[in-house]
Amino acid sequence: MATPSRRDFLQRTVAATASTWVMTGVYSAVAAVPDRLRLGLIGCGGIMSHHAQTLAALKESVDVAWLCDVDPSHLQNLGKLLEGRQSAAPRTTARFEEVLADADVQACIVGTPHHWHVPIALRAMQAGKDVYVEKPMSHVYNEGPLMIAASQKYGRIVQQGSQMRNSPVTRKAEELLKSGILGEIKVAKAWTAEGRDEFKAAPDGPVPPGVDYDRWLGPAPLHPFNPRRFHATWRMFRDYGNGEIGDDGIHDIDMAAWGLGVTTVPKYITARGGRMMKYENASEYPDNMTVTYEYPDGRLLIYENYPFTRYGMHGFDNGNVFYGTEGYMIFSRRGAFSTFLGNKSKPGPTEGKELRGAGGYAEHMTEFLDAVRNRSTTKSNAVTAHNSCALVHLGEIAFRTRGHLEFDGEKQAFVDCPEADALLTKDYRDPWKMPVV
Repeated sequence: MATPSRRDFLQRTVAATASTWVMTGVYSAVAAVPDRLRLGLIGCGGIMSHHAQTLAALKESVDVAWLCDVDPSHLQNLGKLLEGRQSAAPRTTARFEEVLADADVQACIVGTPHHWHVPIALRAMQAGKDVYVEKPMSHVYNEGPLMIAASQKYGRIVQQGSQMRNSPVTRKAEELLKSGILGEIKVAKAWTAEGRDEFKAAPDGPVPPGVDYDRWLGPAPLHPFNPRRFHATWRMFRDYGNGEIGDDGIHDIDMAAWGLGVTTVPKYITARGGRMMKYENASEYPDNMTVTYEYPDGRLLIYENYPFTRYGMHGFDNGNVFYGTEGYMIFSRRGAFSTFLGNKSKPGPTEGKELRGAGGYAEHMTEFLDAVRNRSTTKSNAVTAHNSCALVHLGEIAFRTRGHLEFDGEKQAFVDCPEADALLTKDYRDPWKMPVV
């Protein structure tokens, strides 16, 4: 793999305050986009069924032209979901290259396991497609700057699946945060407190009928087929996923970064984690983590996750607290927020029942489709997505190495910690080396 130098990464990594590059001359060279879009859906399990339903409701302006997955059962299930909901049935394939070769496809939605996100998205952008990439956009830190560089070089729209960026409850909360009623936000906390079931390891076994397992592995190392390393629970193995912090936690971490208003990566990272539940070698990640990120200006972002708290925290299984100099806000991506003001925490403005469940999925997808048509930026573009994904990667690296690390944002490297630097990237198996941007 041709790996750019640290300084190359620096030159390619753009602060969000300068992220308006995605709106400038680069896009002016892109061919006109038709109002009726043709899309390719790559990775048809899990979240993609939700996206397919959203797209089916937009059938007057969108056609799902392709379904791509290495598991024929996923293709069959998603095909049935779309049956009769558009004029022509989508074509199906296990090879994403067929989707990218279709000149009539304007954009792709990538919903594969994490290790495939960037290898597919980079190739899609090189093929002239805009990309909606499920969270986390990147599997390792150094993939983020490559996404930024590719978006800029090829003039492509990028949207990470951080749907709360476009939720109605987020818009209302943003108005309050910007009003100054809470003063200056100094600390943001994010938590994932969903109850998780314990599960046991399983023996290696035969590949399910029809599944192209070698292609499912793709750039990941060769490994015998194991059901725990496949559908759903692949998230708990580093070859394919990012554990709890990068699966569900990224949603709340992204909202913490949004509420804190940070537009760079942190300077200091402190992490600890452990095992509270019995997974019997069925997970490579801790099931609980606490990570503190300190930014150069002293602001703090804190992430916590606990697998046993089925009652949640502050009434929510996933959420945030934004601590300001004049008060604080409890916020949840479940669709609610409340504020508390002054020394006595007097209740302030709140938003409750009517927005419960307002996850922003339809609004987020609509913003992406509008951006494809109008060549405008998105709220979760490559720069914003990288700054949030970086928290996942830096926190996990701190946990795996020394527990407390200093990161040099200019050099894009840790300070005097070569073992941590080595984890900023990874090897990619042939023939899936990363394309040169």
